[in-house]
Amino acid sequence: MDIFLIRLLQFMLAIGLLVLLHEGGHFFFSKLFGVRVDKFYLFFDPGIGKWDGSLFKWKPKNSDTQYGVGWLPLGGYCKIAGMIDESFDTEQMKQPEQPWEFRAKPAWQRLLIMIGGVLVNFLLALFIYSMILFYWGDTYIPVKDMTYGMKFNTEAKQYGFKDGDILVGTDQGTFKDFSADLFRDLSEAKRVDIIRNGQAMSLQLPGDINLLGMLKSEPPFVSPFIPAEIDSVMGNSPAAQIGLRKGDKIIALNGKAIDSYNEFTNQIGILSDMMTGAKTVADSMKVRTVTMVIARESKTDTLTTMLTADLKVGFFVKSLAGIYQPITKEYGFFESFPAGIKYGFNVLAGYVGDMKYVFTADGAKSLGGFGAIGSLFPPMWDWYMFWKMTAFLSIILAFMNILPIPALDGGHVLFLFYEMITRRKPSETFMIRAEYVGFGILILLMVVANLNDILRWLGYM
Repeated sequence: MDIFLIRLLQFMLAIGLLVLLHEGGHFFFSKLFGVRVDKFYLFFDPGIGKWDGSLFKWKPKNSDTQYGVGWLPLGGYCKIAGMIDESFDTEQMKQPEQPWEFRAKPAWQRLLIMIGGVLVNFLLALFIYSMILFYWGDTYIPVKDMTYGMKFNTEAKQYGFKDGDILVGTDQGTFKDFSADLFRDLSEAKRVDIIRNGQAMSLQLPGDINLLGMLKSEPPFVSPFIPAEIDSVMGNSPAAQIGLRKGDKIIALNGKAIDSYNEFTNQIGILSDMMTGAKTVADSMKVRTVTMVIARESKTDTLTTMLTADLKVGFFVKSLAGIYQPITKEYGFFESFPAGIKYGFNVLAGYVGDMKYVFTADGAKSLGGFGAIGSLFPPMWDWYMFWKMTAFLSIILAFMNILPIPALDGGHVLFLFYEMITRRKPSETFMIRAEYVGFGILILLMVVANLNDILRWLGYM
């Protein structure tokens, strides 16, 4: 429960900040051009009975704008006078046009008002990335320094990879660290450079490996090789009960040879699949009872224990940072901005490139809702990860909002470009219908994404 609350608080704080600043972008340009803003709300406020749906509301003296917080935390809105938006306030549009309304302003001003939120979110992401680099620097483990090499799955080995290969780079450039960018480069590469048994060599790749398949495969397409050597043991755990201790090496599990911690977790994954098919308590107990062969100094020993209900043994191995020495590149205040901008554009390019997978069957299943987004935050409060996730969500919010879908900022921008090119405004009837269609699409996507979260939680995906 504590982990859930910590993640929930981080999620709510990040989303609240991003929505507030996004709507603030619309608000700023509206006020700049003399457009009246009727309401500025964090979260939505659909009324229930006689209650107007506001948890808090305030209207300053001599102000046209009511500020407030709604009860439904699905976003927020800035209700701009004389504009057809998600409020579907058609009564105002039936009145004579007023000079302080959105519809009375020239197209270029309306365009800036509509892109204001996206602009703020994108600039915010670049600023956060810059400040992360300034305050924490860029800490990572170079892939070429991972001297144990990598562990590859069956698909990767079909392309010529072998366990222990050290990845260097591709025809698209040298690998920096082990991240999603490495997978993207491999998926698009036609040549990958490696070091095998101390010798530099290259492998030919097709250039179109399915990135989503690489990321979702179990065991992973590629992962850093981690020795199956115990670093510490949890008290009162199965590992402690059978006397495992620091320095012990696991060399077999249930008769299967174990050459790495990667292979150990793969075998535990197989047991997890078997647990789903267990019909009785006896079946479950049988799956949980395992035999391990360990090497201790110059001797081997065979031990039998029963795993916990969630198939944990109760030991830890060294993390990558414990095996290899991370390096940190520090940035001065002014140096951090070009580096942060470059980092932000790289994140955006990767996200946009990955969007093509959304339109596949596997991609649709990978969509995640609030639960999936919340799970991206760390289980302990970590300001570095909080700000990094907030910047990432800010970029996603900017990109998703600029998509040419009615009811999103991008839909309004599309219609404004149409008006600027043809010198004709779309009819109000068309705009209202388009708003309904766009709103319906958004609701459908939200339902699918959050349904996926529920099905994953229930174990059906």
